[in-house]
Amino acid sequence: MPALPEIERFAGEMTAWRRDLHAHPELGFEEQRTADFVARKLAAWGIEVHRAVGRTGVVGVLRTGSSARSVGLRADMDALPIEEANTFEHRSRHAGRMHACGHDGHTAMLLGAARYLAETRRFDGTVVFVFQPAEEGLGGAQAMIADGLFRRFPCDAIYGLHNRPGLPVGAFAVRPGPMMAGGAFFDINIEGVGAHAARPEAGVDPVLAGAHLVVALQSVVARNVRPLDTAVLSVTRIHGGDAYNVIPERVRLSGTARAFSDEVMRTLGERVGRLADGVAAGFGARARTDFRVVFPPLVNDAREAEFVAAVCAELAGDAALVRDPPLNMASEDFACMLREVPGCFFNVGNGAGPGACEVHNPHYDFNDAALVWGASALARLAERRLAR
Repeated sequence: MPALPEIERFAGEMTAWRRDLHAHPELGFEEQRTADFVARKLAAWGIEVHRAVGRTGVVGVLRTGSSARSVGLRADMDALPIEEANTFEHRSRHAGRMHACGHDGHTAMLLGAARYLAETRRFDGTVVFVFQPAEEGLGGAQAMIADGLFRRFPCDAIYGLHNRPGLPVGAFAVRPGPMMAGGAFFDINIEGVGAHAARPEAGVDPVLAGAHLVVALQSVVARNVRPLDTAVLSVTRIHGGDAYNVIPERVRLSGTARAFSDEVMRTLGERVGRLADGVAAGFGARARTDFRVVFPPLVNDAREAEFVAAVCAELAGDAALVRDPPLNMASEDFACMLREVPGCFFNVGNGAGPGACEVHNPHYDFNDAALVWGASALARLAERRLAR
């Protein structure tokens, strides 16, 4: 039994919402159906609705009492470009798109919290429900901020959550300070001189230069980042050439870098560019590097993290609260919102049963048993932050 029995009473409806969203996944900035679904629910509960915040984002506003205090609750809505491997009835109906990260569950949980708060109104102030598009590397959080999210809907604090496969249902994990890594993507275009593969001396081979650069890039973390800092740099794609007997003109290397501080990320970017130029030049080729930071490091406010931990312990008990879980090398663009407003991002258990494999997996499915726990946590955070 969850801590908020009022939410338990409509758990079946939350499951239906979640499965409907799972069956109709939409990619970043394409969440029209999802936004319509969210807006209709909020309006039906008497919540003020604002559409097209950050293109496809939705913001709901619920005011009670006379206090000027406000709190933001955020969920992400987008899916991933993955072909779903599951065969259950609510599997994706759209080829090549899938809710493989649980954003369908996050949206359903925030809707559950919104319904509960609209029905009970046991708070004094304003709750801002932020349904964010395009979390998966497309900059949805920044788009909402640029569209005036916190200017139009001021928040004293903001909270968000993510499901955690392997963490038991009914358990929570909270970490103050750095929690998730900042993330960058990079593309390195190496330009040589095309030639017949039987006459390599007549050209400049960008494939050879690229191969050496892949190896050289492994030195960036090993020899440019302090051993006490944490970072990773991975080359994940190599594109070049169309024929067996042709040395191509160009090769492109692509990949990602992760770090927990802006300073380390700057070092990674500088070294990647310098190595690309030097290695390519050594083979007579030229390199152009595009190193772009997509997510800043996610850093929780220490006081807000302690507040979230206290609320989660109140809901689930001290034994179900994991304090200071390990750092996570994955990235999350809620970090952009935390740079604007103090707050905390935390994990809710998704269990270890069927479908609870790691996220971004074609067999993943959100655990509906976790819905009441996430909704209860979000609702209780608003109630406690805006206590009368």
